[in-house]
Amino acid sequence: MEDAAIVQLFWDRSEEAIAKARDKYGGLCRRIAMGVLHSEEDAEECVSDALLALWNAIPPQRPGHLWAFLGRLVRNIALDRYDYNTAQRRCSPFPALLDELSDCVGGADEEVDLHLLGQAISAYLAARPAVQRQVFLQRYWYCASIQEIADRFHFTPSKVKSMLRRTRLGLRDHLIKEGYEL
Repeated sequence: MEDAAIVQLFWDRSEEAIAKARDKYGGLCRRIAMGVLHSEEDAEECVSDALLALWNAIPPQRPGHLWAFLGRLVRNIALDRYDYNTAQRRCSPFPALLDELSDCVGGADEEVDLHLLGQAISAYLAARPAVQRQVFLQRYWYCASIQEIADRFHFTPSKVKSMLRRTRLGLRDHLIKEGYEL
């Protein structure tokens, strides 16, 4: 079923909309949540919460890209769950990912417009070759491990690490050229 038809089901308040969205995007949503949480139970709960949030958001919103809208919802819910879990001293690799990115955007001022920063990062990634962009997103959006990325793209782990480092350094240079003080 096309995204526009699923959005219309949500707009019409049809309960079938949730089932259709889960069928089409449930696996991808679970993968996003698992990348952050590393817990099947928490990931499944995040997917359910994201579908409920989607139900509550449509209407009034009518997303043009359902996958992007739902992906952002599930990722934000997973990050909230991560905060909750780590407040109780549970362990996760997420801080390591933030440390990797700190040399790119870690020194950014709290008053930075995050929307504009996001646009600058998106513009940089859009100009990169598709494989480089996909590896970067696998690591920092989906929270995939180096080994998972290497397996997916048939690279060695050292090639993945090198590619990520070059991409981060290029991103840092791009953000400095855009006027961000890092």
